Amino acid sequence: MAPQVITPVLMIEPSSWLRAGINIEKVDGVNLVKLTNDIHTRLEELLEKRKAESLTSQEEAEYAGITELERILTFVNAKLIANCYH
Repeated sequence: MAPQVITPVLMIEPSSWLRAGINIEKVDGVNLVKLTNDIHTRLEELLEKRKAESLTSQEEAEYAGITELERILTFVNAKLIANCYH
């Protein structure tokens, strides 16, 4: 097995959005954790700027933090869904 490569990334800590950036929403009887509409909209704005290669370093750190939070929430939601059907 090849060794893992660690690449440092400057990001705003995903935990900084936990209080105001996520909601719990019931979907098909399962409570899922989702980004708020405001954070989701901000992520879309940052993605568009990233595609245009016009992000500032602060925006790049914000984008990295929000996308990491989104990955974490996806993992948590998958576990919640799997737990409901066991």
